[in-house]
Amino acid sequence: MKINKFVKTFLCLVIVMSMVSPLVAQRGRKPIIFAVINDGKWFEPIAYVEKGKLTAPVGGDADQKDILLFNKTYYKPKSTYRLIFGGANAGTATVISSDAKSECAKNMAQVSVASTKTKLGGFVMGLATDAVMKNVGSGVRRRPSVAERTEIESLVRAEFANQKVSETATKNLRYHNLTALDVDKDKNADFVGSYWVETGTTERALLFFIAEKNSAGKYEFGYSEFRTIKQEEVMSGDIKSLDEGIYHELLLDVLDYDQDGTSEIFTYVQSFEGAGFNAYKREKGKWTKSFEGSNYHCGY
Repeated sequence: MKINKFVKTFLCLVIVMSMVSPLVAQRGRKPIIFAVINDGKWFEPIAYVEKGKLTAPVGGDADQKDILLFNKTYYKPKSTYRLIFGGANAGTATVISSDAKSECAKNMAQVSVASTKTKLGGFVMGLATDAVMKNVGSGVRRRPSVAERTEIESLVRAEFANQKVSETATKNLRYHNLTALDVDKDKNADFVGSYWVETGTTERALLFFIAEKNSAGKYEFGYSEFRTIKQEEVMSGDIKSLDEGIYHELLLDVLDYDQDGTSEIFTYVQSFEGAGFNAYKREKGKWTKSFEGSNYHCGY
């Protein structure tokens, strides 16, 4: 009888453990990276940092118990995280509140940013983290010079032409972001850009890119992604939503999460039902996507 009782107890324990949320394992608190968005007033989780790798956090469409535990773990009021701008510490971001029962921000938090180095607003966003980073980034994040912009935009026009976009359309280049960074502290500016042109009254052509100097001292794309979007593909039914930033891939900031000496580039894609997050890593002279995640908010 004692053996049978032991076996039954053991089997029950196995079943219960198999049903326990993966979050239970995180009670030790995994280091995390947040996007700091909405003029520096909100956190949105991007990824946990585990042994130099990024893993997806709890999403806004997860089970309520998982979201409650996540918020309890990471959003305790007055919890403070390091604000990252240009890959370096630039101040603090402190949690004000969160609401796991809200309609559109279940796993997000209201925050307050304190920084003497930057002011977040509009498409100028940042990162926040509690991960320990021995290799701190350069802290460089600035607008391009006139000469830099001219050189980069010649590349942009050439890529649009390569994608069969008319020269007439590319005469009116528009952008949401063109930012100079220094991902490896080599004193050379690296650029992240989000450009677009009107290819018709109901169509837009979008180009996201990472550019850096080659061995000849000229800029070239280390990564680029071209897309065309038509009005019927836009959830709002209005192509002008793209002109305001919807569906564009935009720079958040850089952070050397794997501590290899080169900061990874983090980006944000806003949609009508949530947001997408990407991280890019430079390997063998090329930039590749090392992480892709998303977070559901609510239906449009």
